[in-house]
Amino acid sequence: MNNNDMMEKEEIFSKVLRAGRRTYFFDVRSTKAGDYYLTVTESKKFTNDDGSYHYKKHKIYLYKEDFSEFNSILQEMTDYIIAEKGDEVISERHQKDFKKEYDSNGSSENNSTEDNKQTPESFTDIDFDDI
Repeated sequence: MNNNDMMEKEEIFSKVLRAGRRTYFFDVRSTKAGDYYLTVTESKKFTNDDGSYHYKKHKIYLYKEDFSEFNSILQEMTDYIIAEKGDEVISERHQKDFKKEYDSNGSSENNSTEDNKQTPESFTDIDFDDI
């Protein structure tokens, strides 16, 4: 790997935001031409049934020519959410001390819409030739 490749990977300035199971990494990096850009990485921890865990990461790259409009839209969206819903967290799942409660048959006692999302496996296969 040459010096230019190393420079591209080098983090110039970094900040970390830990938010429950999610961690956000904000990294200033350098292009081959020596200009700076921003990467924002969301890393989410998933725990397997056997106790092992893995992370899923999503990354966006933000370049200087997009900063102004990106900031403007982000501010508009966050202002809208706060104006419409306030800054209090509504979902108890986002509380640091949230513990999911189960009844004796193992199903969740919390019957919110969020917990009852339908998955593709919950749909019935229908063959229209049978109708």
